[in-house]
Amino acid sequence: MADVALQLAVEILVPIIKETWKLIDSGKEDSANELLGELNRLKAFLQDAAKYRQSNSEQWKNFVKEVQVMVYEAEGLIDKLMVEMKLHQKKNKFEQIVDLKYHKTLKDLVEDIKAILGKVKKIREANLQAFQAKPILDYQPEIVAPGTQDTLLEENKVVGFDEEAKVVIKRLVKGTKDLDVIPVVGLPGLGKTTLAIKISKDPQVSYDFFLTIWVSVGPQSKLKGVFLSILKAFKKQTTEYQDMDVKELPKIICEFIDKGGKCLIVLDDVWTTDVVDAVMNVFPEKSKGHRIMITTRDGRIGRYANANPHMLKFLEMEESFQLLVNRVFGSNIRRCPEELIEHGESIAKQCFGVPLAVVVIAGALRGRTSKSDWKMVEDNVKHLINKDDDPKSCLKFVEMSYVYLPEEMKACFLYCGAFPQGFEIPAWKLIRLWISEGLINSNLTGSPEDIAEYYLNDLINRNLVIVVQKRANGQVKTCRIHDMLHQFCKIEANNEGLFHEVCEKTDQAGLSIPDLDSSRHLCIPLSLLKAFISTEPYAEHVRSFLCFSTKQKESEKLSNIQQLHKAFPLVRVLDVESLEFSFSKYFRELYHLRYISISVESSVLPTFFGKFWNLQTLIIYTKASTIEIKAEIWNMLRLRHVHTNVPAKLPSSTTHTVDESSRLQTLSKVAPESCREDALARACNLRKLTIQGKMADFLEINMGGFNNFQKLKCLEQLKLLNDNVDRSMSGVLHLPPAFPKFLCKLKKLTLSNTRFAWSEASRLGQLECLEVLKLKENAFSGTTWDSEIGGFNQLKVLWIERADLKTWKVANLQFQRLQCLVVKSCDELEAVPIELADVRTLQEMTLEHTKKAIKSANAIKCRKQEMHREHMQKAAESKSGTEIEGKKKVSEDMESFKFELTIFPPETADCNPKH
Repeated sequence: MADVALQLAVEILVPIIKETWKLIDSGKEDSANELLGELNRLKAFLQDAAKYRQSNSEQWKNFVKEVQVMVYEAEGLIDKLMVEMKLHQKKNKFEQIVDLKYHKTLKDLVEDIKAILGKVKKIREANLQAFQAKPILDYQPEIVAPGTQDTLLEENKVVGFDEEAKVVIKRLVKGTKDLDVIPVVGLPGLGKTTLAIKISKDPQVSYDFFLTIWVSVGPQSKLKGVFLSILKAFKKQTTEYQDMDVKELPKIICEFIDKGGKCLIVLDDVWTTDVVDAVMNVFPEKSKGHRIMITTRDGRIGRYANANPHMLKFLEMEESFQLLVNRVFGSNIRRCPEELIEHGESIAKQCFGVPLAVVVIAGALRGRTSKSDWKMVEDNVKHLINKDDDPKSCLKFVEMSYVYLPEEMKACFLYCGAFPQGFEIPAWKLIRLWISEGLINSNLTGSPEDIAEYYLNDLINRNLVIVVQKRANGQVKTCRIHDMLHQFCKIEANNEGLFHEVCEKTDQAGLSIPDLDSSRHLCIPLSLLKAFISTEPYAEHVRSFLCFSTKQKESEKLSNIQQLHKAFPLVRVLDVESLEFSFSKYFRELYHLRYISISVESSVLPTFFGKFWNLQTLIIYTKASTIEIKAEIWNMLRLRHVHTNVPAKLPSSTTHTVDESSRLQTLSKVAPESCREDALARACNLRKLTIQGKMADFLEINMGGFNNFQKLKCLEQLKLLNDNVDRSMSGVLHLPPAFPKFLCKLKKLTLSNTRFAWSEASRLGQLECLEVLKLKENAFSGTTWDSEIGGFNQLKVLWIERADLKTWKVANLQFQRLQCLVVKSCDELEAVPIELADVRTLQEMTLEHTKKAIKSANAIKCRKQEMHREHMQKAAESKSGTEIEGKKKVSEDMESFKFELTIFPPETADCNPKH
């Protein structure tokens, strides 16, 4: 496999050279073209190698390493060259002319760069065969053979599978008479195949289905192979069908199925939706209750097949321990020897709820009954699970998912391992880091943020990343990777040279520090940072330094912080949020910074931050109540995101002219007084804005503040957080009638303590694109919301919290796309409008500490259930379209009528028609 880190370095280096040579006089253009040509050839070669997997030999690895060293060296020289040129440009004309040192340095650096790329050229010419275009080959990765996992996970010995099996079996034997697909979705190693085997052998399934057909699919299966596997259930010899057109085979299978009774086809390990559609076509249109059960790692495939797939859960710690005992001592022994329980529970906990991991460890314990043996295994669980030379290693099952990732997503996935194990990763932070590291392909259509979000969702759908929290609009708020995958990412990223970890030595006291001369990206736990800095590290090659704390709000202050500034002079990504940061002259010279995340005690961000001309993301945490940004951020042409934990006072701009070239997309948070016309004109492409402070200062004069919003034509998310909680402020702030016209692209609006009058709330309904409306504490004041006809046409989520509202009336044709309603701490609200029961899209309602409205919420639930029954009865009476279309339509209809009511504190709902 091509080296991910080297490919990434070359990808980054090409645009840097292009930009650098623009700053040099035209006489150097030939040199630039020569360098770019050589790099582009190398880039194309690496892409081909990644695509066709040319070799995994030691010779290939040595070749990659040799080229890698030279590319890194060239990149370092170009970075230095860029700094020299940028500093030279800031001098006046006379100083530039007499600056002989600069001209000599420039000449030397250019010659050094050309010399290094010349060496790369020689390597290429000496390996011409390797650089030749290769035909497209079907790559066969080194993966476990089909059936290996099945022999490890015996279906009758996996604890917790009985309940899982009952749920799936019920869906198979009951329900619609039409064809239905039951997907089982889960992480590698959770036992999807094992569960499917257990179900297919179950007496109830055997009795209910005339025929059960098992098809092992896999990532490389062709449709013809799938069809031939199905045909083997009817004909011992299938040679007569081998040369037939693949389009003819479904018709033949259909004829066989039509002659028999109810049929179940199990498709194990499905990787594409084409397989699902193709197999659905083999069934006749007659209603016999045929079923397809599929297992897949990919949530998208599961949801494509059925809107409600069965998601396989992780084992609880107690279940993992019981499975361990069963596999070590035999299922007839229910108790672990008393002296081994403590070690056994620790071992089970380290298996992360994955049955396969438990079974692998049980293999190492079988036949061993001494405490010393169990203690040894306890101390080496991670190593035993992830032995890459063992074909039964858990790594082999994870590796298949990694190998079949698109090349551009592999580094993004591995990068997740740079966070501590179990770390809850904010999605926005992960996306910002990916972009700053150059992991997002800028050649794709769309903004880097949108592409990165697509990558993240793809990794989630593939069950490689776990969603921890979602936002109200369904977007990912925080995520993590499973502990087993975390180990894989660390090992693979280290092998690929993507990032290295500073950690404690396992066999003695002290730190295990990777080779800093070859390390590009370093991560380190906060607890080890002080010891690491004391070693006075220095590494020009390091481009990223990440330091995270496993404990929330933990921070540390270092007396020798300037040593960190000196250590990595060419660093691009610096995330030391958990460290109490102070500035030094060395920090001011880190001109290549693209991403900064730090915590400071100061209430001022110094002017020298404006010299970080490559900066894309700036994240500042401070203990002060506000922070004044003195840096000229309006002149930082690459700056995209500014995040602060307190309101920031922005610098003034010398012009009020709208700057269409601005890349600034996020300002969070901003003091109200900073939302001047000059500031918003320079940030006209903002997509996300949070304003916090005393809103009266912002709005009191002719709605001047809101009028300035006219500059923000691209704004999609807006938060207005008023810090003045005085109830006497009710009615002071107003929503102007023209508010919807100012923010025509707004999708999400959050208001808190603004105390607008409820009579003005309908103006928000005129926001054409509004999908999420959060009315937090006292966003509106008054006791009655009598909304007008129409409005809120695109709203999907409505959140009302801590309002004085007593009466809420909804007119016809309002909230017609509402999916989720949350009402919290509205003590006086008498009822939720019953008209919302007629909103077909409404699927979720939550009431917390809103006791008076519970009766009306239950009435809505009962009405929704009644509508569901009526619809399903009509659907059963009238069918239309093909079998596949009909099945999907029924599935979608069932999903649209799904309704869940959550009441806290809990209260029993009564849907008895007599009441």
